[in-house]
Amino acid sequence: MASLSDMILQQVKAATTKVEIPSDIKDTVVSGLSSSVLGSLTQTASKAGGIDIVKNLLTGKADAATSPVTSLATKLFTNNVLSGLKADTGLKSTLTGLVPTVVGKLGGLLKDQDGDGDVDVNDIIIALTGKNSSASVLGAAKGLLGGLFKK
Repeated sequence: MASLSDMILQQVKAATTKVEIPSDIKDTVVSGLSSSVLGSLTQTASKAGGIDIVKNLLTGKADAATSPVTSLATKLFTNNVLSGLKADTGLKSTLTGLVPTVVGKLGGLLKDQDGDGDVDVNDIIIALTGKNSSASVLGAAKGLLGGLFKK
């Protein structure tokens, strides 16, 4: 099973092929956009009510264009990646516009990962980590809860 990180990277690569990005910044853009989307998902999941937001987005029940995940991913991408790039504002604007496209492509990707018949927090953790073992699920849950409770 591909991890959510792999799925995001695949969507980012597909989206960036439609934009003329100078070769000297392409890798930075691809990795930065991927990490911004994944970072937004994990940060959102660690907040109160965040698991439901992520679940609804990844199961296709929420609109990516209005999702807080998309807003945060755009903010992360703009602040952490685009602000340091030497590119014109037109290209930066075009690249920022890719965020909702990439996040939108993730809708419907989350399915029952652990075989219990429903999509729940375990499935989100498995999708985020790409691992299906109780130890990795427990470790990921501790990480998410630690972020939530600042421990």
